[in-house]
Amino acid sequence: MLTDTILFYIFALLVLGGAVLTITRHSAMHAAISLIVSLLGVAGLYLMQQAEFLFAVQIILYVGGIMLLFLFVIMLVNLDQAAKQRQFNKQWLVALVAVSAVGAQVAYFIRAGRDSFHFAAPLVAGTPAGLGNTEQIADALFGEYLLPFEIASVLLLVAVVGSVVMAKKRI
Repeated sequence: MLTDTILFYIFALLVLGGAVLTITRHSAMHAAISLIVSLLGVAGLYLMQQAEFLFAVQIILYVGGIMLLFLFVIMLVNLDQAAKQRQFNKQWLVALVAVSAVGAQVAYFIRAGRDSFHFAAPLVAGTPAGLGNTEQIADALFGEYLLPFEIASVLLLVAVVGSVVMAKKRI
């Protein structure tokens, strides 16, 4: 039990640290690598929840595939011109006040609505025999969520084609 708690905090630190580094790095390459660290932390959290399929998908698809594509796009697109332009107007104080206000609102609403959070006991008896985690995800993904799954795949295809077109100097 203590090991689970320690691992949770390690993976949560990877997620949060990687996310903060992703948005604070000046180099796009460093930001992408920080995002990889954050995605690896999410994969570790999936593994702790005994969602092995989601863990494998997170590693293979997001870290291995999509982030590799992002890194290729970053290397192909000419970032020298964009790096010379002024990106931020250095309003850290305004951003800090805005983040504090949103954090206070979230904390208030969580505290005010804590009686609304009722977690049901896990349904061990309701799971069909022999139907594992992967089969349940497949049934939901290709049954109830087939249309959103196909729309997401088309949007990813459009994003890939768009990034290749943007990276080319001449078509």
